[in-house]
Amino acid sequence: MRIAILTSGILPVPAVQGGAVENLVDFYLEYNDRHRLHDITVYSIWHPAVRQHPALASDVNHYRYISSSGLLAKIRKYWLRRSANGYYNYTIEYYLNEAIRRLRRKHYDVVIVENRPAFSLKLTGVVDSTYVLHLHNDFLNTDTKQADLIFTPYSRIISVSDYITGRVQQIAPTLHRCETLHNAIDTHRFAAAKPVDRASIGLAADDFVIVYSGRLRKEKGILELVQAVGQMHDIPRLKLLIIGASSYGSNQMPSQFVRRLEEAARPVSDKVVFTGFVDYADIPSYLKTGDVAVVPSLWEEPFGLTVLEAMAAGLPLVTTRSGGIPEICEGVATIVGRDGIVDNLKDAITDLYHHPEKRRQMAAAALDRSKHFDKDTYARQFFSALESYFTPNR
Repeated sequence: MRIAILTSGILPVPAVQGGAVENLVDFYLEYNDRHRLHDITVYSIWHPAVRQHPALASDVNHYRYISSSGLLAKIRKYWLRRSANGYYNYTIEYYLNEAIRRLRRKHYDVVIVENRPAFSLKLTGVVDSTYVLHLHNDFLNTDTKQADLIFTPYSRIISVSDYITGRVQQIAPTLHRCETLHNAIDTHRFAAAKPVDRASIGLAADDFVIVYSGRLRKEKGILELVQAVGQMHDIPRLKLLIIGASSYGSNQMPSQFVRRLEEAARPVSDKVVFTGFVDYADIPSYLKTGDVAVVPSLWEEPFGLTVLEAMAAGLPLVTTRSGGIPEICEGVATIVGRDGIVDNLKDAITDLYHHPEKRRQMAAAALDRSKHFDKDTYARQFFSALESYFTPNR
């Protein structure tokens, strides 16, 4: 098949600036390059770092870039900002308009929209293809503005969890267009990583280290985890290693929430270590320094890649019953409720501290479970789904 990919319009593909969606696109493009399944064209925002990327040498995956920094681009974005002519912000709408200009000159059997469901509003009647939505977040449900109009053009919607699938299906319960394909990571890279030297990040060899990895946002529950650590007086040499920053990238000012978090951590500063931003390539080694991983989400996580990363690193896990998280780790993690979360986290972590054999068993079970979410398994299933929908006689 001839396939076009519309990215989310913010970060480039290949994922030289990171991004969960962009990394997943890279996974199935790498698989397609190895197995030569389809002719795929990716329409991506331009970034100078992609220029020398080896993925661009593929003869089955083609990369078409849209620059947003030139004079003409600035004029068009200025007009979009002033006119409010679009569903998304003017930067994303600029990307979509430029992608449509190029799509209209070609014919594709399938256009895959990555995580921007409302792209269908402008694609319909303009680009003559079959549309597939690959949905990574809770962006399409009965509360979504123009939900019916957005939903209708898609022949198929592939979501990252049963939780998201259920939310979409409520729009049209009798139309079975949705399928779940769980997210994935490079599980081998997490399993094979060597831990960071503890002394280099302010930890001792005999510390009991709780590790949190992810963005420092209110809905992630990190403040409540700090509060729980402050109540764990019976665990000697307890440390909480907080890996991450308020958003992606190393050059950023602390957000208001991060300042609040740092203030809350001050009374237990001897127990809390902030790493700041860590490049994604180094996350596996940082995770490996921990004894227990905690993902204390307070919101309905669409999937929870940080859950999967901790499992693949071979860590016993404490997390919450939120969104798609139980689909990943039910039966191999301690899953607590969000009501009374501070006490719930304290009790779960304390229990694991006092039962080292339980930690070992949970770590082994988590590692084994994580193998079901490997990037090659994901890519194979992704293309199998597309082929079953759109290839004749299958």
